[in-house]
Amino acid sequence: MVVFHLRAALSRILRSPSRLPTSPYAPPLVSPHRHSLLSSSAAAAAASSSGSFAVEDYLVSRLGLTPAQALKAAAKLSHLRSSAKPDAVLAYLESTLPSADVGRAVVMDPGFLCTKVEKTLAPCIADLHDLGLSRDEIARLVPLGPNNFSKFLRNKLEFWLAEFGSFDKFLQVLRRHSSILSADLDKVARPNVAFLRQYGLNISDIVGASMYYTRLFTMNPELLKEAVQRVEELGINCGARMLRQALPVVAFTDKDVLAKRIRLLHNTGFSKDDVLTVAKKRPEVLGFSEPKLQGNLDFLMKDVGLEVSHIVRWPELLKYSVERRLLPRRWLLKVLKEKGLLKFELGYYGTAKMAEKEFVEKFVHPFKNRVPGLANDYASKCLGKAADGIA
Repeated sequence: MVVFHLRAALSRILRSPSRLPTSPYAPPLVSPHRHSLLSSSAAAAAASSSGSFAVEDYLVSRLGLTPAQALKAAAKLSHLRSSAKPDAVLAYLESTLPSADVGRAVVMDPGFLCTKVEKTLAPCIADLHDLGLSRDEIARLVPLGPNNFSKFLRNKLEFWLAEFGSFDKFLQVLRRHSSILSADLDKVARPNVAFLRQYGLNISDIVGASMYYTRLFTMNPELLKEAVQRVEELGINCGARMLRQALPVVAFTDKDVLAKRIRLLHNTGFSKDDVLTVAKKRPEVLGFSEPKLQGNLDFLMKDVGLEVSHIVRWPELLKYSVERRLLPRRWLLKVLKEKGLLKFELGYYGTAKMAEKEFVEKFVHPFKNRVPGLANDYASKCLGKAADGIA
């Protein structure tokens, strides 16, 4: 029965005269666009005859989602019985914001396709126009914050734009922390911004930083105050520079986990003052996982032979990858030294912190012809692969 109705629908479509005026530039009869229209019409006819709406097929054919994306989004649109609501949303956006990446918006929030156009979407976009945003800017906002198109969007966006200073800076943060528009202005955003400003930390200072910095402005205000207190308990001065470095680490690391990492340093030979010095110089060290921290300490102290005092002096050594940086460089310098190609003693810290391009130009390129396979073996080690030959 379904096949019969489908064939009948296709037959009517193919026999019906075109309502478009004829043109010498008309596409060929079997064009991709016409094929798409026929497929959509056939699907619609089949859906109508079976009394259901194929959401997945619609998302793939209409929005270009991958089958996997469509399957995931369709789970949240299972209540739809027809394409009426999605069609209305898409028709409005295509006429108002033709460059908006609606497919990406739907992947982020499938419910966006069910937004009421007249009651919610149109007034919201009108508010954004009144706020001074161009059509292109609104189109760029749609795929990043589809779940925030509501009557509250204008007020929230107005607040964040004033804090960040420009739409582009705000969008940069939104890409990393999409829930920034979801934060309650009066209970969360404003109190946090005002609290951090007391310590000299302004929101414009964190543009371009990691997503953890931006989360400071939208976390629970009480937890934020507690995090600042924990930073102070570590003995770190809460000036603007130190707070900007230490606060995200402390705020988003469980207190017990942080205590374990400090205890690990103590067990390795670091005194209380040593830990404080490391935390002041490189607060991010306290955010490293225990296997990462233990691995770096073992390599630096057991393999390289550095004392605790050296690591306290150069704590950035703890952030480098042993497998992809420290070990390959140590191996290469050892090879050059054994072959008598290094005529001077090298400080370990100087070669470890050197930018990769500078290190290669200074210690790989000059010797690659004198030591066959040197460059390839070094490159393999930097990729975490074991090197044969010279090694």
